[in-house]
Formats: sequence, C-alpha cells, structure tokens
Amino acid sequence: MFHIGNDRYGLPLADIVRVLPLLQLKQLPLTPDYVAGLMDLHGAHVPVIDLSRLAGLAPAATQFDTRIVVVNYRPAGGASHALGLMASRVRGIEQIDPARLTDSGVLSAPFLGQVASGSEGTLQLLQLQQLLSPEVRALLFPAGSAP
Repeated sequence: MFHIGNDRYGLPLADIVRVLPLLQLKQLPLTPDYVAGLMDLHGAHVPVIDLSRLAGLAPAATQFDTRIVVVNYRPAGGASHALGLMASRVRGIEQIDPARLTDSGVLSAPFLGQVASGSEGTLQLLQLQQLLSPEVRALLFPAGSAP
C-alpha cells in the first residue's frame, strides 16, 4: 500500500519483487517526465517510473518513506521486465478481501483498477499491464532487449 498524492493505492503482492529505499537515478533524456530515470539493481539496469507524475501530479516527494517498488512488469502479450515504481508514503502490506473489490466506474486512466473501501478510506489497485503506453514500452524495453 502506498500513496499517489493524498490517495491510497495498492499492487498485488505477487507482482512485487522487492521494495528499495530511494536510490540515485541516471536521468533518461527524451523520455516523458514521469520516467524518473534508470537504476542499477545488482548490475541490471531498471527503468523507474514516478507514479505521482504519471498521475499528473507533482513529482514524488523525496522523504523517508518514499520507496522504489520493483515489480515484474508484463504487458499483455509481452515479455516480463523489471520496472521500478517510485511511490510516496509506502506503508506496507494490507490484505484486501477480493469480495470487497469493485469497479470504480471511472475510466480516467487505463492503469487504475478496482477499488475497496475500508476504515482508512478508499484504496485503488494499479493494473501493471496497463501502466505504460506502447510508445513508452518501446522506449524503455526495446525489442530484443534482455528481460
């Protein structure tokens, strides 16, 4: 569970590889502003997306609980790649009963999935396979690049 702006979001635990503290990133020129940069993860170069910028907000604040969540990014019909997601106020794991998940009824962004309400407010799941447009996928994961 983490925040984008003031709102709570989540990812399925099965998609998460690891959670890292905020690292120094190499900037990637000529990419959309929500591409925060490239990180070195044990010799592998992993692109990092700033979720706040992707949502059209100010960049994620660099504070003690800003993290890079490394996920297995598998677009529909594509190969699996490591992808870093810069997220603010990472709070840990929250178990959501699948029966509580409902469609939001809003199609503002294709990467926004189902929602669940609880005592701490509404939590919305991200749909990783819808996170990047085909154009950005081609920039970050060129055909023939090693996953």
